[in-house]
Amino acid sequence: MSLESDIALIKRQEELLQFSKFDEADAWALGQSMRALAEKKKLPLVMEIRVAGRPLFYTALPGTTSENPDWVRRKVNTVMRFAAASYRVGLQYRLSGNAFDASRGLNPIDYAPAGGGFPIHIKGTGVVGSVTVSGIPQREDHGFVVEALAAFLNVSLKEIQLPPADD
Repeated sequence: MSLESDIALIKRQEELLQFSKFDEADAWALGQSMRALAEKKKLPLVMEIRVAGRPLFYTALPGTTSENPDWVRRKVNTVMRFAAASYRVGLQYRLSGNAFDASRGLNPIDYAPAGGGFPIHIKGTGVVGSVTVSGIPQREDHGFVVEALAAFLNVSLKEIQLPPADD
C-alpha cells in the first residue's frame, strides 16, 4: 500500500474506533483484554492506557526492556499533541518530506512518531487520552492496538486492518 492509502485507512480507524464514554472501569477492562490478547500471541509488549494525564492501566510482559516504557511515553506525547495515532503522524511526516525534529518544537527525546499510540476519542468530546503499546515493529504495534480496540468496541477489523508492510 502507498503512504497515502495507509494514512487514509488510519484516519478511518480513528473515526470508527471512538467511545461513547470512557472511565476507569473501561480502561481496566480494555487493558485486561489487551494483556490477554498479547499473552495469547506471546507478544513482548508494554501497554498503557492514559486519560487526562492519568495512567489508568499499565502492564509489561516478558521480553520487554527498559526502553519500552520510554517509547510508550514518547508515543503518548505524540498522540496528545496531534490528537491522532502516532503511526499516522509518522507516516504524514514521511509523506511530506519534513523532518520531525526540534526545529518544529518536536524534540525526539519527548515525541515518537512511531506506531503503537492510538487516541481515546469520546464522541462529542474529542481526544481525552491514549492506548499505547511498545515492543514489536511499529506497524505491528499499531495493528495490535487497532485489533484490541476493534474487539472491545465491536467494530469489524476486516474493513479497517492495515495490510502487512511492503518490505
